[in-house]
Amino acid sequence: MLIPTIIMAVAAIALLFIGYQKGGGEHILGLKSAGGLLMQILPLLVFAFIVAGMVQTLVPTEMISKWIGTESGFRGILIGTVVGGFMPGGPYISLPIAAGLLRVGASVGTMVALLTGWSLLAFTRLPLEVGIMGWQFTLIRLACTFIFPPIAGLIANTFFSHISVA
Repeated sequence: MLIPTIIMAVAAIALLFIGYQKGGGEHILGLKSAGGLLMQILPLLVFAFIVAGMVQTLVPTEMISKWIGTESGFRGILIGTVVGGFMPGGPYISLPIAAGLLRVGASVGTMVALLTGWSLLAFTRLPLEVGIMGWQFTLIRLACTFIFPPIAGLIANTFFSHISVA
């Protein structure tokens, strides 16, 4: 986590410096814009971390192991796919929850399937997609993408289950 933080800090400082050098107050406008984004996202981020922490604390590890741990096998991957498909919100919600589940015993493959299902399936956006793209396109997209989260989970379990990522 340290290296990405350092990279982001260097990029932020460099962009602030460039904005300052332009002399038009762009650095102030950029900071104000960042503050606005922070105020929008911060509550969601705090609540997502609370959910992730509470899942780690309240859900028994035996239940995690049985349903989405390494012993759950393909069933866990399918659960991860479906839960990911129905998980609302952006990465500020899904990533802390997946990280919390990994820490209490969820398998790598299940969490890969969950995050892949979240990004590819996104059932919560279907009404908007049908409204804009039409039901035929939406069905074609779902038919073409539904197989990928389980495949990604199987690949992760096969090649990376021995790696500790939590």
